[in-house]
Amino acid sequence: MKTRKQLLNLAFSGLFLALSYVLPFFTGQIPEIGSMLCPMHIPVLLCGFVCGAPYGLAVGLVAPLLRSATLGVPVLFPTATAMAFELAVYGLTAGVLYKSLPKKKPFIYASLIGAMVAGRIVWGAVMFCVMGFNTASFGFTAFWTGAVVNAIPGIVLQIILIPALVIILEKAKLISDK
Repeated sequence: MKTRKQLLNLAFSGLFLALSYVLPFFTGQIPEIGSMLCPMHIPVLLCGFVCGAPYGLAVGLVAPLLRSATLGVPVLFPTATAMAFELAVYGLTAGVLYKSLPKKKPFIYASLIGAMVAGRIVWGAVMFCVMGFNTASFGFTAFWTGAVVNAIPGIVLQIILIPALVIILEKAKLISDK
């Protein structure tokens, strides 16, 4: 039985990786806010909820680097590098919190928001490091703008969409108590 679950998680992880590769093509067609919708974040967060922390971490780490290597978007350094850490933390944290918190609707939101905050903090820390530990290059204003202000449409979309999808997947028994 465990092998079946592992195969299912592997298949879903492949699906989420493919979605994280393809979704930016669709949102990129929306003028002015396409990239602000953070389309790669949604499949990675879902992977953490559906498949668990290790799979969410792997998909989050690979997704931006794969897109950068094959399409050149996002640019490998510093954008895709920082995103790889950010998305890996999203997938890991969503999986860990969802597994460890009670299986009630408010805790889906708690898991999601915890993952979003942790990922954005890690993104800021990585950006600060790759910019040479220089607050003139990457200070609090740059962090706040990049992690929050520019991402508001994506944050709102994630808070609306992810819990609804997780609840639907739970009812369809595609997410089980791990």
